[in-house]
Amino acid sequence: MTLSCFDLGERMLTVDEAREAILALAVSSLAHETLPLCEAHGRVLAESVVSPIDVPGNTNAAMDGIALQWSSEATSISSWRRVGQLFAGQQYPSPLAADECLGITTGAPMPPGADTVIMIEQLEEHDGRVVIDRPETVKRGQHVRQAGEDIARGQLALAAGTRILAAELGLLASLGFDRVRVIRRPRVALFSTGNEVTAPGTPLPPAGIYDANRFTLQGLVAEHGGEPIDLGILPDDQDVLVDALEKAADQADLIITSGGVSVGEADFTRTALAEVGELDFWRIAIRPGRPLACGTLGAQRVPFLGLPGNPVAVMVTFLELVAPLLSRLQGRDITPLPILSALAEHDMKSRVGRVDYLRGIYRCDDKGQLSVRSTGAQGSGILSSMVMANCLIEISADRKSVTPGEAVTLHPLYRLP
Repeated sequence: MTLSCFDLGERMLTVDEAREAILALAVSSLAHETLPLCEAHGRVLAESVVSPIDVPGNTNAAMDGIALQWSSEATSISSWRRVGQLFAGQQYPSPLAADECLGITTGAPMPPGADTVIMIEQLEEHDGRVVIDRPETVKRGQHVRQAGEDIARGQLALAAGTRILAAELGLLASLGFDRVRVIRRPRVALFSTGNEVTAPGTPLPPAGIYDANRFTLQGLVAEHGGEPIDLGILPDDQDVLVDALEKAADQADLIITSGGVSVGEADFTRTALAEVGELDFWRIAIRPGRPLACGTLGAQRVPFLGLPGNPVAVMVTFLELVAPLLSRLQGRDITPLPILSALAEHDMKSRVGRVDYLRGIYRCDDKGQLSVRSTGAQGSGILSSMVMANCLIEISADRKSVTPGEAVTLHPLYRLP
């Protein structure tokens, strides 16, 4: 049996403790700005939106057909006199008589006094008179959308802290808003450290590795509403690191590094951080992603997070620990991550005392039952496992293993196919 760093007896923070400590770095949300609606996708509302109008603005037809006034006596009328045709965007000025109907299209305002629409498939017309097939099936008020039934004038439409996605854009447009007040995007400075780290597109030295983490982090920051600031790769040189950290603190709302925060003798980032800011170095009861640095830099006390160097550990710690901080900076309420429960398809090993996040692939059978399997080898350097995965499988700290058929918790990874 090999010795693990988790066996060395040092007290480690739980994932929840680390998350709360990181959230405490966000003293307040960022400043507000007003944007055209066409530029607001992915942004977070800075203030609640109250509807200035009824939506829909008029009681209108929900189907093509005829509009009429329906009552208990209506079934005794053998045919209805058609008095015209009304299209969306038009209004009919006069009330309908008891035996009159008006042709109407979906979305057209109901004429005065009319309360019911009968769909065109139920109608026959002869010499300007309309006959209703099976009139006993007609119900008063059918196929009519009432004014304000979606949103009424003065009603809260969207709360402050809502992220504006496609549906929210449509809703704001339906209320007539062409501009919206949002939280400024958090500016997130990113750089990688280490003499062995090589930029893609350049020759790879014999002992070098290409810099995947910086690009992964750029994507993650953008996906979670931030504005990445790419500061490149910094060498293992304390003076260079100090200068870069000081400059980053002057332009960013959050600084993230990858690598250089473990206990290795060549981790120059640790000493540079101590010179520029106030830092805590943690060991978290999580796999992958145990070592992490957390604190503030510069006179502005800009939040800093030093993530592990292994690429899967970078992604897991970002999703579980950094993403909530970005939400807090954008003025959003911190809600638990969306989770599902699924049955394990095979044995899964873990270790009591830490939370394991395995990369997994879940599926749903024809009865609606979710099951999940791992992507295979779970080393923290196997970035392809994150590409294959559609979820993280969380194995809680009190479980040493999972057997086939046992329930496990999933954190879905939402990506467009």
